[in-house]
Amino acid sequence: MAHALPPLPAVRAFEAAARHGSFTKAAEELGMTQAAVSYQIKLLEERVGAPLFLRKPRQVTLTELGQRLAPTFTEAFTLIGEAYAAARSGAEGVLCVSTILTFASSWLARNLGAFQMQHPALAVRLDISMRLIDFAREDVDVAIRSGSGRWPGLVAHLLFTPDFTPMLSPKLAASIGGVKVPADLLRLPILDPQDHWWREWFTAAGLATDALATRTGSSMGAQAYEASAAMAGHGVAILARTLFADELADGRLIQPFDLVANDGNSYWLVYPEARRNVPKIRAFRDWLLTAVPASLGKASA
Repeated sequence: MAHALPPLPAVRAFEAAARHGSFTKAAEELGMTQAAVSYQIKLLEERVGAPLFLRKPRQVTLTELGQRLAPTFTEAFTLIGEAYAAARSGAEGVLCVSTILTFASSWLARNLGAFQMQHPALAVRLDISMRLIDFAREDVDVAIRSGSGRWPGLVAHLLFTPDFTPMLSPKLAASIGGVKVPADLLRLPILDPQDHWWREWFTAAGLATDALATRTGSSMGAQAYEASAAMAGHGVAILARTLFADELADGRLIQPFDLVANDGNSYWLVYPEARRNVPKIRAFRDWLLTAVPASLGKASA
């Protein structure tokens, strides 16, 4: 049995007025007069059987019922707009991926060509940032972030959980006759000693973490920068092993100990629940969830 629907022009007028908090601004957006917007909203209120706005001089506010309806109507129009855009373009246009620097430089930039060969009509734009993206306000399609995977309103797909361990250049290790036991690290400069990864690893290695408290060092803000400093011989970095497999394989970095640790956080692909079926997002998701485990699995092996 089909559901009874209110007049869509009335719903559109209500949604715009609720979003702007103004009949006048809704009228400007919809190309209508304020009187026409007011009429459409009155028509919807008659169908619902209750007021949706409290009308005051120079101000309108949503009633409790209006507050319940407005988010659902906004989401419905968003879905309709995205479905229409998807039907017109398919997996084409521009895909904006927000990601942190280390994943972008250590994995995504090296592998993105394979995705673009599969989808030549889709251009990828990377937005490198540590901040959390507001998908409702920013022109970003998907994000790759580190954390627990619990972000309200977002779908989160696990990519991998990084194990971290100290790494340094062979030349720096040789400067003290080699790094043979964890305590040898205290004889060398430590990059970003306040990084909580160091405390996690020191604890696992049986070293006192108070040795880190007295250390001074720059905070570089990204593993990619710390890895570069470590390869230049400026100190020991604590890095995600799977993201620097190439540097380990060619000898630019060495991992002196088999011991690794993790803090329970993982890398995730995230995007709004309502956009899960947009073709360009679906195409990138399907590729990424296959490519990351395949390449990082080989790196771990």
